[in-house]
Amino acid sequence: MTEPYMDGPLPATRLEIDLDAIAANWLALAGRHASGETAAVVKADGYGLGAVQVATRLRRAGCRHFFVATADEAAALRPHLPTARLYALNGLYQAEAATYAALDLIPALGSLGEIAEWRAASRRLGRALPSVLHVDTGMNRLGLPRDELARLAAEPSLLDGLDWRFLMTHLVASDNPVAPENAAQLARFAAARAALPTMPTSLDNSSGLFLPQDEYASDLARPGAALYGLNPTPGRANPMRHVVRLTARVLQLRDIGAGETVGYDATWRAARPSRIATVGVGYADGWPRAASNRGVARFDGMPVPLVGRVSMDLTTYDVTDLPRLRVGDFLELLGPDNPPDALAADSDTIGYEILTSLGARYHRVWHGS
Repeated sequence: MTEPYMDGPLPATRLEIDLDAIAANWLALAGRHASGETAAVVKADGYGLGAVQVATRLRRAGCRHFFVATADEAAALRPHLPTARLYALNGLYQAEAATYAALDLIPALGSLGEIAEWRAASRRLGRALPSVLHVDTGMNRLGLPRDELARLAAEPSLLDGLDWRFLMTHLVASDNPVAPENAAQLARFAAARAALPTMPTSLDNSSGLFLPQDEYASDLARPGAALYGLNPTPGRANPMRHVVRLTARVLQLRDIGAGETVGYDATWRAARPSRIATVGVGYADGWPRAASNRGVARFDGMPVPLVGRVSMDLTTYDVTDLPRLRVGDFLELLGPDNPPDALAADSDTIGYEILTSLGARYHRVWHGS
């Protein structure tokens, strides 16, 4: 027996974002950072949850510093944050100095070439442009490498003409408090500070704020993931408030016999007569295909196993033990009992990827905006 496809005025999916919870998380993290101010990282559209909505709520909570990755992200935010300080973590893109200056965007300069280009823009504009100096202490992505840092130490005049706001680095393994990389980076950062002209520092990311603050203190912390409810202390209880709830309507219920299969490649076979619910969420919506036959939804607090392959637009769940479930009811895919970190564990990835992959087809609702 198949119940009919559900049609009606309600959206097929609903992604709810609790902006007040994000603000509460920021305030809690700021409370841990007594040595200085606390920024908010809102790159990747606020980790997939809406950079404009998140940043404007955090501005009301007292946040004055916001980090994005690119100038495009800053341009989307600037009309909503006219007086906030915006920083570009990806540095200064070639030939875009004028764009950065027009946006009052502060680049994290991580090479001698970037520094030279930003100094040239300062001379053209006749003012010292605000800047962050990014030194690499072990990530080996962006940031001044050791040879360029040594040259700056020998020729500090290369830094002249700019308004240096912070010296920053990025921690490699701060989510593991016993990782030897933490102490090694701390020592390298201290050496860089000693070799360069004095400027304020920016060190801690989300997990870094849970390292001993007598050692890892700085003038500006840069939390990101923890703002959005991801656990900055893996292996321990999550100290952050939950932020997202994703629900999806049951589009169809289908009864199948024992031995029948569900989905592409017949990867799941019913061991008993079963009832299968189909929802309109798939990997085109950022629902990870790796969660096939592994993920779990919830209905009235009860776990509902994902069965079969996640496909492009549809995912199937075994609801045999939920006789009250009807077409049009909502399954909770993300929520307090199904946090992004749990889905990530079922998908061999991290909560960051779950949030930033959430697609455009979800009907988004912001609470507390």
